[in-house]
Amino acid sequence: MVRVASNPDHTYQVLNIDPDASTCWVRRWPLSRHGSPPFALPLNQLTSLERPGG
Repeated sequence: MVRVASNPDHTYQVLNIDPDASTCWVRRWPLSRHGSPPFALPLNQLTSLERPGG
């Protein structure tokens, strides 16, 4: 799970990290009833990382 500098009040689930492109694919967490569409962010926009369950 991550938080994003531009939206620190929300949590996002990491789906994939592409270190070659410095990109992280995420989706909003918890998932909405109809799912949450994934989107890419630059790795440098992530403000904190959390391990699942703590």
